[in-house]
Amino acid sequence: MSRLRPLLLLLFATVGALLAGAVPVSAHAALTGSDPQQGSVVQEAPDQVSLTFSEKVAVSDGSVRVYDPKGKEADTGEVTDLGGNSYAVGLHSGLPDGTFTVTYQVVSADSHPVSGAFTFSVGAPSKTTVAVPEQGGGGGLVGGLYGFARYLSYAGFILLVGGAAFVLACWQRGAGVRPVQRLVVSGWLTLTTATLAMLLLRGSYTGSGKLGDIVDLDLLGQVLQTKTGAALVSRLLLLAAAALFIAVLFGAYARRDEETEDAEDTEDTTDNEPASEGDADSAKDTDSAHDAEKDDVSLQRDLTFGLAIGGGVVAAGLAASWAMAEHASTGIQTGISMPLDVLHLLAVAAWLGGLATLLVALFRAPVDAQIETGAVRRFSRVAFGSVLVLTATGIYQSWRQVGSWSALTGTSYGQLLLVKIGLVAVLVGIAWISRRWTSQLAEAPTTVDTEAAEAKEPVTAHATGGSAKATGEGSGRAAQSEGSERAAQLARQRAAMASAREKRMRNADPGRTGLRRSVLAEAGVAVVLLAVTTVLTATEPGRTVEEAEAAKAAVTQQDETSGALALDMSFDTGGKNGQGVARLQIDPARVGANEMHVYVQRPDGKPFDVPEVKVAFTLEAKKIGPLPVVPDRVTTGHWTASGVQIPMAGDWKIEITVRTSEIDQVTVSKNAKIG
Repeated sequence: MSRLRPLLLLLFATVGALLAGAVPVSAHAALTGSDPQQGSVVQEAPDQVSLTFSEKVAVSDGSVRVYDPKGKEADTGEVTDLGGNSYAVGLHSGLPDGTFTVTYQVVSADSHPVSGAFTFSVGAPSKTTVAVPEQGGGGGLVGGLYGFARYLSYAGFILLVGGAAFVLACWQRGAGVRPVQRLVVSGWLTLTTATLAMLLLRGSYTGSGKLGDIVDLDLLGQVLQTKTGAALVSRLLLLAAAALFIAVLFGAYARRDEETEDAEDTEDTTDNEPASEGDADSAKDTDSAHDAEKDDVSLQRDLTFGLAIGGGVVAAGLAASWAMAEHASTGIQTGISMPLDVLHLLAVAAWLGGLATLLVALFRAPVDAQIETGAVRRFSRVAFGSVLVLTATGIYQSWRQVGSWSALTGTSYGQLLLVKIGLVAVLVGIAWISRRWTSQLAEAPTTVDTEAAEAKEPVTAHATGGSAKATGEGSGRAAQSEGSERAAQLARQRAAMASAREKRMRNADPGRTGLRRSVLAEAGVAVVLLAVTTVLTATEPGRTVEEAEAAKAAVTQQDETSGALALDMSFDTGGKNGQGVARLQIDPARVGANEMHVYVQRPDGKPFDVPEVKVAFTLEAKKIGPLPVVPDRVTTGHWTASGVQIPMAGDWKIEITVRTSEIDQVTVSKNAKIG
């Protein structure tokens, strides 16, 4: 146990350092546009403020706030979905001139809080701006606690699933070993406790960030209606089924396994005994006993198969509770990424959870229940298969979340991913050393059983001698008292000798000693790897970062040098794949001839190949228009028109009609000052 304490300290130190660095959590959706634009100056106060994100986000009333130059709320509080990835909040009438501050606090599609602020001005900028109210979502004490609970949930899942898989697939005798039982049960308790904590912290984590809000039942009710809340509740229900699985595994299954082993030992003894006269009458009874023993073995195999199937279903369900609520559920190819994410998590559990179980078996299992060489070899094969699955699924998920070399080296997500890859390489290297020790175990005969047999007689003789001496000195009360003290002293001596003998027997096999050291080193690296993975899941993917930066380059803005105007309009034709964003650019946005470009993109920022795009300009104040413009298609998602005539300056209504199929089309519009 003394060797396990440094590993435990390493776990908490690593978790504390890494999770503290992960607060506040990076967003997984980015603001790519707004109307009015950040830093822009408009002549009249708009009716609403709209925001466009790089992906779908969850909003509620109050998620977007607008403050006037004096710091008073200028919005109605009601947030509406404009379609695509755009959302708007209405503004009160009669707003003063000056600089307005917009704050937003939403939740991305993969369950992480997103917050930020920007300003725009009406008439002219104010000399000063108001202080932005503190946004606590995703940070502070609650953010740290939530991140630590995430780490514990991963660790509990690995110990629970990996430990149970190790017992069923590699070491069925381990079902009756108490340290192994404690490991798996502690995994269940850790995962259950962490899940409950995350459920209670979730509302405050994505909202106010106040610790006191964890007991707000109304907030908890709102959490239960979200995708993440449903995933956490599903995980708790699956953990109830896992509790039944553990009870059967370490109860009826462990007892039957012991009975089966005893029956096999008895059968071997009976077969080795020489036949004697008169045994003919009992031959039928012996055959019947053998048949019953075979039936027990068959029943044990059936029970193993049933537990493997049931446990596999529960484990896959637990893994899916992460896959359906986090990274794998958003972005591109979600139909492929979610099943692969489940496989990835199961492979991690089989490898690292099995490694933890092997570590406990090597260090804490009683001498008479030492893990067999065959079980170690079986786990070596399971670990090798898990590494292959991890490699295949990890390469795909890395490509999906990063997408380019620049994102791999130039974003926090990519840099953390490189650290993770390095740790996995170190772990595989140490695992290769462990496989070499395992092969030596297979080649070299163990001396533990022989030494144990030789060590039994001295202990018995010593105990008998001590007992006889205590009896001889047992006349009278003084002699009895002295005998009791002597007996206690002898008991302590026998315990110390037994402990020393166990340690000597554990270290008798050089191969087993080397294996313990290499497995301990693997476990230490695995602890750090798990902490890095936890931080990685709370970091904005590199692909999202680059796509958001690319989208920001094309958002609505007034070019200071040329006067070019750009507008960003979300649309939804109502048909299949009918959502997207139309970006219109007019240069130089003055009276006379202008050059117009229309870029049509899908919600994920990819070019959208639509069959038709039309534009119309209307100056309602002068009753001019609509003036239709039919742009020409240049390439996928890009339409252009030259010589677009704007007859006079004013507040023009610009309408874009997008057709996505033979019957699905929609017209969206915005006002902009031209000239």
